[in-house]
Amino acid sequence: MATPSNPPAREPHRIVIVGGGAGGLELATRLGDRLGKPGRAHVTLIEKSRTHFWKPHLHEIAAGSMDLHAHATDYLAQSAWHGFRYRVGEMVGLDREHRLVHVGPVHDDEGQLLTPAYTRRYDTLVLAVGSRTNDFGTPGVAEHAIALETPEDAERFHRRLVNACLRAHMQPEPLRPGQLQVAIIGAGATGVELAAELHRATRTLVSYNLERIDPERDVRIHLIEAGPRILPALPERISASAHALLQGLKVEVRTGARVTALDAGGVHLADGTAIPAELMVWAAGVKAPHFLAGLAGLETNRLNQIVVAPTLQSTRDEAVFAIGDCAAAPWLGREGVTVPPRAQAAHQQASHLVTQLARRIDGQPLKPWRYRDFGSLVSLGEYSTVGNLMGALVGGNLWVEGLFARTMYLSLYKMHQVALHGWWKTALGSASRWLTRRTEPRVKLH
Repeated sequence: MATPSNPPAREPHRIVIVGGGAGGLELATRLGDRLGKPGRAHVTLIEKSRTHFWKPHLHEIAAGSMDLHAHATDYLAQSAWHGFRYRVGEMVGLDREHRLVHVGPVHDDEGQLLTPAYTRRYDTLVLAVGSRTNDFGTPGVAEHAIALETPEDAERFHRRLVNACLRAHMQPEPLRPGQLQVAIIGAGATGVELAAELHRATRTLVSYNLERIDPERDVRIHLIEAGPRILPALPERISASAHALLQGLKVEVRTGARVTALDAGGVHLADGTAIPAELMVWAAGVKAPHFLAGLAGLETNRLNQIVVAPTLQSTRDEAVFAIGDCAAAPWLGREGVTVPPRAQAAHQQASHLVTQLARRIDGQPLKPWRYRDFGSLVSLGEYSTVGNLMGALVGGNLWVEGLFARTMYLSLYKMHQVALHGWWKTALGSASRWLTRRTEPRVKLH
């Protein structure tokens, strides 16, 4: 009598996530725990950086009020702890027919080859490559301004800030026009939060025996916005409150001011005004990375975002998903409106896909994702936080400011940490950093 043969083992589903930002890393971590460890899927995260940092806090790195290394998450360690694979590299192409992701070669700081070009096969691909600053073709931006896109950008700006203060303190001659002046182009959340953070940081910095600098007289911060008001994407009440707070800090706010060029001396406006500045930050608008434009025939919009269906699948390939800033996701219930590029959207999309990709592996239909707008909060450092909370929890739309708003703002970051590390590790890490900060300068001095 013949012995019945066992059916062939089913190959684990191959999930490839490109981009380790807030949404991508949360998704890889949770999928690794849920599907990777039990062996139901091979989960791979492709990311060119070695460590992850929560992008909404880059302005604090730039000002020196937060230590990057105390808050960064190492991708390699995270992958070992949570059942997914981290592969260093940057996506350069896509073969949808054979379901292959093409990754370019990576070189180290000394120019030596670290990893050669390679391909990664997938059954499901999730694009989570975030966004980049949109300079709108303005001359001089690349040469003279810093865009806070990465932790390295933020650290580079901070080094320039510290060097500018040291130089001004030691020089025998008076300050030249524009010296110790900062121009921030773009008054969205990043620009507004950076202006307030720099006001406090520069005053703390010069208090460390740089007595030849008078911050009230010598340090000037210009916030420049082309639109009619700051924080144009947020409710007008938040904009008005933040504007009043910045004016109280003597931040020079200019609205309706279109920038036409930047040069070594500062910023030039369309009305002929020249604003001298030694340090310039470009924070005026975002778009998805250029390589996404028409990638392998996928549908994209004018901002290079992948157009996706309510299930977060691309409109032309059900095996390709997109989340976060690189996705043009429909805002269900609002005809013709896409979900804005916010951290809360990326977090919600990642949470949604954890369950939906498990359904996809099981051959079940996917459910649509609905964006829940919980409101907006803008932090002006230690001075104040303003915003609105929305949803059933607060009974509609609740205006908040001060300590309560600040607590809610900080809780957004803690939610991200909990998604990556769990409650216990997040609590221990927070306590450790709180104790360490008691013995360090209030701003980073190098």
